[in-house]
Amino acid sequence: MFGLGPGEMLMALVAILLLFGAKRIPEIAGSFGKGIREFKKNMSDVQKEIEAPESRPVDRLPSQSDRVERSEDDRPEPKKLI
Repeated sequence: MFGLGPGEMLMALVAILLLFGAKRIPEIAGSFGKGIREFKKNMSDVQKEIEAPESRPVDRLPSQSDRVERSEDDRPEPKKLI
């Protein structure tokens, strides 16, 4: 695995244990697992959307008649920096 032998992996695990502590390592592993699960869920949701694009509504761009012209009085006053 990545060209690491058992000695290097053991040293890496000891270094991680010293950096984070024994109580913190399960929390980190749990958070990492939750992140991977969430990533897989989102990937499957995206895959479903790609496979069935007809089921989702298509946003309509506003046409010229839908656009509202703003007058000078309707525009908000710009913020002053000083």
